[in-house]
Parts: sequence; structure tokens; C-alpha cells
Amino acid sequence: MSINHVQFQKGLSMVEFMARYGTEAKCHAALVASRWPKGFVCPCCGDERHSTFVREERHYWQCHRCRHQTTVTAGTVFEATKLPLMRWFLAMHLMTQAKNNVSALELTRHLGVRYKAAWLMKHKLLQVMADREDSRILDGRIEVDDAYLGGERPGKRGRGSENKVSFLVAVQTTDDGRPMLVRMNRIAFTKDAIEAWANKALAASARVISDSLNCFTGFRDNVADYQAVVVGSGRQSVVTHPEFRRVNTVLSNLKTAISGTYHHFNFAKYADRYLAEVQYRFNRRFDLKSILVRLVRAAALTRPRPEPMIRLAEVGG
Repeated sequence: MSINHVQFQKGLSMVEFMARYGTEAKCHAALVASRWPKGFVCPCCGDERHSTFVREERHYWQCHRCRHQTTVTAGTVFEATKLPLMRWFLAMHLMTQAKNNVSALELTRHLGVRYKAAWLMKHKLLQVMADREDSRILDGRIEVDDAYLGGERPGKRGRGSENKVSFLVAVQTTDDGRPMLVRMNRIAFTKDAIEAWANKALAASARVISDSLNCFTGFRDNVADYQAVVVGSGRQSVVTHPEFRRVNTVLSNLKTAISGTYHHFNFAKYADRYLAEVQYRFNRRFDLKSILVRLVRAAALTRPRPEPMIRLAEVGG
């Protein structure tokens, strides 16, 4: 059996991580370089002229034009954190290098922080991932399937269950079926909702294949080609159908990652973030060595997310 070079790539080892980011000074320097790769730019007026100073062991930049003072964490997702940057970097490393998800409880043990701090840190980083993936556009051949997660028994199972959260999985493949990119979004399975999602998430030139669920006809007028495959009744009829091999593999891996990591969470409230976590890693899996650097950059460009905003989660969730 041939080796899957994506799965067996070396990634960024813990030894390499410690060499690059093993001190607070190294993490600070990496964040500065990531936020201002061409040198400091005032977040208020855009001027590049500045002076620097240290006050109470914190490094400040002061703009020559508007006199605004700032730190490298101000105005980012790290704003007002009381945790060292090294712990943030270690959390990002663990969340991006793990094949499956990393729970907040596991982060408490690795980082040596309280559960509440680990949970808030994790959800802020999940929101960074969700924001980054929100503009993802799929094109080419795309396999689509409906799915459900969350909820408690008893109750109706599958489609129409009052206990589960519905979401869509779409996998962009090469013409010979190799998976390239994925989108996972919570959605109501109505024709109008599918049309709105297609307008946002799919290129007009996309070629979509799905089962014959009625709401999927919403793809028909929004993509270059739409094919509905009649697969019969029952979940297994879709799972065994060759046209849906990749989307079913992704969906199976998603459910394994979630059920194997999280013993209890409010999927109905935080669904978009948990889906974004898997989506973010999947879409960057071809270069595991660079994924941490990319997440640091994304976090530096993400506006602050105070705890009350994080706990509100998705509107209408």
C-alpha cells in the first residue's frame, strides 16, 4: 500500500516549536513580525513613523503623527489577555498539529491554566478560524451531503429530528476525485437556505453533485452544473455510493474527531466554531509546518473578542 504523503508529512514537531517559540520574547517577536511584516503601521492613522518604549515590562509603540500608543496585542484577538503569549502559541500549535480536535480540558493540562481560561482561549481561536474560513469559495467538482450532530435521545432520528443540528458538508475534489477543500456550515435544509449558501460559498462555475433531497434543487440556478443522484432510502445508500466517497469520508472523520474528543458541549450554540476547527485544518493540511504561522497571522488580524461576545456565540444559535 502506498504512503499517503499528506498524512505522513512531518509537520512542526514539539522540538522545533520550542526552538522557535520557547520563550516569551520569541513569541512576542513572532507576533510583531506577523502583525507588521513590513514594519509598524499605526492602527489609527496608518502612519509608519513611530517611537517605542517599555512600561511595566510591556513594549509600546507610539505614532509620531497622532500620538496613539499601542501594543502588539491591542486590537487583536489577544487583547487584554492575562496569559503569556507563549501559552497562546502552544495552544495554537496543539490545535493545528493534532489530527483530531483538542478539548479545552486537554488544554488545561498542557498549558497549566484553569479550565475557564483554556475554554475561552480555545473559543477565541476557533472564532479566528471561523472568520478566516467564512469567505471560502469552492469551485470545480463538488460533492455535497446533509448531516446532523448534537442532540439527546429520545426523539426522531436523522432528517427532521428536533434534537439535532443540521449542517451541510461540501467537498471540492479534482476531476479524478481527490479531495482538495471543504466547507461545513450549519444550515436549514430548505431550498431558499441552499440558494443563499450557494451564492456565498460556491463559484458560478462549480459543478455540484448531491443526493436527491428536495432542498438541493436550490443549487440548480446558482452553479454551472447540478447533478442529483437518486440513491434510495436509508443512510447506507448514500454512504456506499461512489459519487459521494469523499464527502462521506470527510463526514465520517468529522464525527469521529468530535465524538472522540468532546464528551459534552453545546453544539446547537457553538456549531459554527466546531465545524470551522475541522474545516480550517483540513484546508491547510498540505503544509503542516506553515499552519501555525498562518493562524498567528490570522489571530493578529482578528479584532478583539471579549468573553461576553464569545459566549453569545452565533446569533440565533
